Amino acid sequence: MMVQTTWVALILGFWSSLYLLDAFLKTQTLSARKYKAWLDRTGFSVSVCQLRWYSTWMNRTFVRLAQWRPQFLRTWFTCGVFFGLVAMLVSVLLLTLMVFNTLIRSTVENQVLTPIMPGVNLPTSQISYYFLTLLVCGILHEIGHAIAAVREQVHVNGFGLFLMFIYPGAYVDLSSERLQIISPMRQLRIYCAGVWHNFIIVLVAIAVLFLYPWFLVPFYTTGHGIVITHVTENSAVSGPRGLTVRDPVTSLGGCPVTSIKDWNTCIAASIREPSLGNCLPVSMITELDTSSKKKIDKDTKSLYIDCCNETSSTHLCFMYHTKKNPDNVYACLPARATTDRPICKFQSDCYAPNVEISCVYPSVDNQTKLLRVVHGHKPPLLFLGHPLDLHYSVILSNYIPNSALIPVNLPYAIDTFCKYLISLSGALVILNVVPCYALDGQFICQGFIELTLRSTIPDKEVRDAIFSLVVLFGTVLLALNVTLAMWVLFEG
Repeated sequence: MMVQTTWVALILGFWSSLYLLDAFLKTQTLSARKYKAWLDRTGFSVSVCQLRWYSTWMNRTFVRLAQWRPQFLRTWFTCGVFFGLVAMLVSVLLLTLMVFNTLIRSTVENQVLTPIMPGVNLPTSQISYYFLTLLVCGILHEIGHAIAAVREQVHVNGFGLFLMFIYPGAYVDLSSERLQIISPMRQLRIYCAGVWHNFIIVLVAIAVLFLYPWFLVPFYTTGHGIVITHVTENSAVSGPRGLTVRDPVTSLGGCPVTSIKDWNTCIAASIREPSLGNCLPVSMITELDTSSKKKIDKDTKSLYIDCCNETSSTHLCFMYHTKKNPDNVYACLPARATTDRPICKFQSDCYAPNVEISCVYPSVDNQTKLLRVVHGHKPPLLFLGHPLDLHYSVILSNYIPNSALIPVNLPYAIDTFCKYLISLSGALVILNVVPCYALDGQFICQGFIELTLRSTIPDKEVRDAIFSLVVLFGTVLLALNVTLAMWVLFEG
């Protein structure tokens, strides 16, 4: 809660300072004229919690794009009309069902709309993906409107970007006079172009999500281990002798690791099962043992025993038993030399002719495990602690770069960005097609009513009344869903 409050304070402080600076420069005699001229020249404007940029430099680009394959574009945007109308029906039914389901069950299990709030349910490490996705989706949405408008002989006055509080977006300024006099079908091609492009973004992102592993084959290796892409600072595995970025991991506690799924399985197994041991000849144990206490009394055998000097960083207390002494015996042994020996789970796993070999186990409590992490050509890392501490200290990837020049985070970036595109662009489709005031759905609904009812209901006032009722219903429906989503977010 403290972190969220700090971020809100910083954001409000930024907007307050920007607004006051803008007001100061506009009112000062020495700076007002030059400052206003600079705003006019660059297209920037500042208002309460909003920064805008507006320009006409993309108008020629829109014209050139609209002249490319006119027949194809006509078919393209006509497909967008059919998609927009179907999406509107599906969106209204979906949101209505969501409200009904909530009222019946009195709980929200699968919320369609989930507000994404930085610092609340959005990890700080993924804020850049979130903002970039919003900007890309917004720009391509508005470009769709602009190209469709130019193709239908509607003038584009300009194109702009904005930052509202912390959310980026885009907008296009169309000639409203020309837009009102063209036919309803031509209007619908313009109104539906934005959500149609958002839907295409979803399809392209899904395709990339499934195909990118094939494109990465020449640059990355998979199926032979995993690679570390991030190590948490000051964690148990950080430092010069710990794990580092780009280290390939192939084994964890004697469990082979070929994928992140294997890693998670090995972590779960190390938590659930007793610690594994290592096979050592009894003579070697006696030779390496540096402890003064070799045996434990029967009445204290259930307690955790530390037979090493607490200041020792290279030795660990191990327990074992021999044929002559079936009770647990404790020895302080060098941890690395001991764990380099063959792994054993039971005493029967250790056998050699004419040599007595024992399976020595780390003398640790039930929550602590000794895990040997094999990472590349470096000496294995010996992790002593709870396995989940290791699990949360690193971020991993299935894609091991074939060269030091290849980015280790590229597969993760592609995967994450595609998932954000699918989620946010799909959400923009659901939101924008709802017949709600100030959304594309309002104009799509108006165009559809004019297209279908103008011949059967010639009275425009009646058509306008039907339109107003539909838009009022859509506005209330969307407001209910947003309210429920916010309630679930902050109550949960």
